[in-house]
Amino acid sequence: MYGFHGSLLHVDLSSGNSARHLLDESRLQAFLGGTGLGTSLLYEFAPPRVDPLAPANPLIFASAPLVGTGLTTTAKYAVVSKSPLTGFIGDSLSSSFFALELKNCGIDALVITGRAPSWMYLCVDHERVELREAKHLLGKSATETEALLHRGLNDLGFRVAAIGSAGENGVRFATISNDGRHAGRGGVGAVMGAKQLKAIALRGKTETAVADPSGVEALAESLRRRSIGSLTSKYRQIGTVANLAVFNRLGTLPTRNFQRSTFAYAEDLSGENLTENNFSRRNGCAACTIRCERLFKSLAGVEQRLEYETLFALGPLCEIADPEAVLRAAHLCDLYGLDSISTGATIAWAMECVERGLLPEADALGLRFGRADAVLKIIPMIAARVGVGELLAEGSRRAAKIVGGDAGHWAMHVKGLELPGYEPRSLKTMALGLAVNCRGACHNRSGAYEIDFSGEVDRFTSDSRRGSLVAASEDFTAVLDSLIVCKFLRKCFTEFYTEAAELLAKTTGWPCSSADLRQVGERINVQKKLFNIREGWRPADDWLPPRLIGEKLSDGVGQGVELSSAELREMIQSYYQARGWNEEGFVPEKKLTELGLENKTEGSSRSNRSKGSSR
Repeated sequence: MYGFHGSLLHVDLSSGNSARHLLDESRLQAFLGGTGLGTSLLYEFAPPRVDPLAPANPLIFASAPLVGTGLTTTAKYAVVSKSPLTGFIGDSLSSSFFALELKNCGIDALVITGRAPSWMYLCVDHERVELREAKHLLGKSATETEALLHRGLNDLGFRVAAIGSAGENGVRFATISNDGRHAGRGGVGAVMGAKQLKAIALRGKTETAVADPSGVEALAESLRRRSIGSLTSKYRQIGTVANLAVFNRLGTLPTRNFQRSTFAYAEDLSGENLTENNFSRRNGCAACTIRCERLFKSLAGVEQRLEYETLFALGPLCEIADPEAVLRAAHLCDLYGLDSISTGATIAWAMECVERGLLPEADALGLRFGRADAVLKIIPMIAARVGVGELLAEGSRRAAKIVGGDAGHWAMHVKGLELPGYEPRSLKTMALGLAVNCRGACHNRSGAYEIDFSGEVDRFTSDSRRGSLVAASEDFTAVLDSLIVCKFLRKCFTEFYTEAAELLAKTTGWPCSSADLRQVGERINVQKKLFNIREGWRPADDWLPPRLIGEKLSDGVGQGVELSSAELREMIQSYYQARGWNEEGFVPEKKLTELGLENKTEGSSRSNRSKGSSR
């Protein structure tokens, strides 16, 4: 088999047993790798309605066909599980050398189930699989754990992914980290912690064979040249932190827990200012020519990776204007293994609670908008589940339900996943993308914001065209995340589906057309939807927070604009129609048959129509 190894490794932590199983070529053709393969395996391995923190919930690390081929930006892998934050599918991507080593182990996926009898780490040395004692690693950061394991394993080419104390303590938005990168959103780190698995160390020696080596290399060389041209200059010059100043000018920078869309001190936190005053060095993932990563140095001399979403969530969203404070807060998130978006958004929710006379224990800490000292104090409390940190470790949706009253009104999440740094009322295609995505409020599984920024539509108004645009964006992203190709390379393709199909064909030897790949993207998204339906999704879950429905923007170029429930409902219906689903958002059997998913009856309209209700 070319591009793939045709096998997975299943490790049962409860028994300590492991086994390799064949992966059918038909499954790999249908779902590719990455999030596609991970989604397919999750549906198979996860018992229906499993508790995300139960031993039976699988933790899946999935590789992809382009990993190991030398193609720029393809050193990536997916982590897929049932999310403890949303209760639906949780799929995260991470990158760099751990991704390459996963592929070198001669497997396309690592599936972990069960719960170790005590804290362990998993060591996979090519075909040798062992569970080893990890008590000495408890309380260590992922970076410290990686260094200790390298020392203990004599640093003989092993690559390590690990959780920090947030994952150990079951914080529902804990991350898994490797090589300084993070599988961040949805709480996969908490799933790993619930299994008493501190780390995974991998070393392999199996090379990836491709069907047409010279053909793959020619395409790879073409993409390498394009990747260092004008189409990626933004990422290579300043990095994604450049977005903050741009979004502020456009009136789409969520500030003060989405109470405003501009930040008065945006210039102080801008990528340009950070680059001038705090820039340390530029870095990149393994097998990447773009090298978008920027490390900034605090006054204490500590280097910290920073990108837009972290900058937004720990800065404007909490009204923190001091770059030094944001760098320190970002460092704490990395140190403990916390998703910075959910951390900042949950803290911003708590700040508004205090502002409205709730959460006296947070008030006692001074947790108010603009109080950087309180933010730096609360992050370790969240990671340790101490004091009010115990509440915030549950995420904004669960915390709001515990507090009760109107607290849910300003909990800014979709399906339990906190919103990223885009103001939906001034980006109405993005509003739809956030509302309907299977992962929850996600900017990475739907590039709907690009449609708003492109000028193709009026971003301040809505219409029935948005449904097909969002569906197409989701399918495109699903293919990117399953091949896997970094999203920062996406604009370097002249015609993505045609070139990607040629690249896949030369890698695997399979005949593949652009139409085939488009259907793969749709199939992956429908499979995600079927998983969510099986786990309890209902039409009411495809919606936005109350604040965003009916409250007008109070500032910025979109001042006075609002998003009504009628507008959102119309766009959601247009999305269901574009997908070929019924008006309640369930998948008809005809669509399942069309996509070769006819055996997945739990997500069909026949078995669920009577349980659903439309808004």
